[in-house]
Amino acid sequence: MRYSLLAAALAVAMGSTSFSASAADNRDQQIAELRAQLEAMQAKLLELEERTDAQSDVNVDTAQQLDKLNTGSPKIDTKGGIKVTSADGKFEANIGGRVQFDTYAFDRDLVGTTGGTEFRRARLTLSGKAYGWEYKVEQDFAAGTNLDGMRDVYIAKSALGGKFTIGHFKPYRAMEELTSSNEILMMERPFATATGLFSGRQFQQGVGYLRAGDNYTAGLSVFNLRGAAGARNEGVGTAGRVTYAPINNDNNTLHFGAWYSYENANNGSADLTSTFNYAGRRGPAQTIATVTGASRNDISVYALEAAGSFGPAFFQAEYADATFGQPLGRDQDVTTYYVQGSLMLNGGHKGYKPATGFFGSPKVTDKGLWELTARYDYAENETLNREVTSWILGMNYYVNPNLRFMFNYTKGDNEVTGDETAQYALRTQFSW
Repeated sequence: MRYSLLAAALAVAMGSTSFSASAADNRDQQIAELRAQLEAMQAKLLELEERTDAQSDVNVDTAQQLDKLNTGSPKIDTKGGIKVTSADGKFEANIGGRVQFDTYAFDRDLVGTTGGTEFRRARLTLSGKAYGWEYKVEQDFAAGTNLDGMRDVYIAKSALGGKFTIGHFKPYRAMEELTSSNEILMMERPFATATGLFSGRQFQQGVGYLRAGDNYTAGLSVFNLRGAAGARNEGVGTAGRVTYAPINNDNNTLHFGAWYSYENANNGSADLTSTFNYAGRRGPAQTIATVTGASRNDISVYALEAAGSFGPAFFQAEYADATFGQPLGRDQDVTTYYVQGSLMLNGGHKGYKPATGFFGSPKVTDKGLWELTARYDYAENETLNREVTSWILGMNYYVNPNLRFMFNYTKGDNEVTGDETAQYALRTQFSW
């Protein structure tokens, strides 16, 4: 029995030792497996780090390439037109234009008139900058080809606190004359502009200087009495205009101005005339005064202007006193003035452009804007007792910033002949 118990104890001890050895072998195996897993994980982490570094290099290189592409390529803007600017900003080109399609009908009186349709303006404009110089080339295909249709064609440079302009442009005179045809209140400009007083002399070849501040402008131009398509001559002219706006904020502007114009026919100039279409464009006309080129006489004009935009209401007026020199007899005195205004019917406000000293179109919202307009025009040659007047009532509908419809009813009165022709006119205008 004693030997049996001893044998059993030895068996248990040996079994325990075997179990302990087996357990130790299992732990070693598990540890080895964990070590192998850790080594595999470390290898994967190292591989991932290498991939991340490589991807980072690719991202940096891509970012650098994109930045180089962005800064080294021209910038193109199509808002309201087409504008291309070089990467270094030294070159800029803008392509714009305007189409104005008119329809006329007349209520005839003494003078025969013909209604119909026409393209009032069909312009393409290229403007921009190059090495700090500005340029503009504008062709109006509705006025003719080549030189006949040439409008603004000039180069300009900012210097001495202002801007110098050299080429073919409008002299600094007459507020409504300097206002763009895209933004004038009526379909045609008033008598105190190239529509009457300066007939056929809207654009001249010369040099000008314009300086402007927050509420003032001062401009002076010297020019030859030759349009782009006119014959060479020695006629010369000068014009200057100053403006001041004592009130000018987002909702209210009050503007005053004065201008002077002098034209000397000199040798070889064409006749300088003042002819007024008192019943609208393509309607009857009356010549008020003339200086013949052969006489080598001159025309001098003194003028005052006032305008204001207060909320939805707008007004503008100019008064001009002109003297037409004559070779024989007394000089002819011509007076012309106009008063015009408008009322925005569903919001809107005509903004002021202090850099040029005139008013632009209202900012158009999604709903569009309606504008009621009116104007009275007067012109008289006191020496020859010639007088013409016109009343205009109109409505403008601004569909969006590019599209506008205009309607004008004009009632003309020619005191020379007694004619009282009226005109109905409609314009579709698109500009960009």
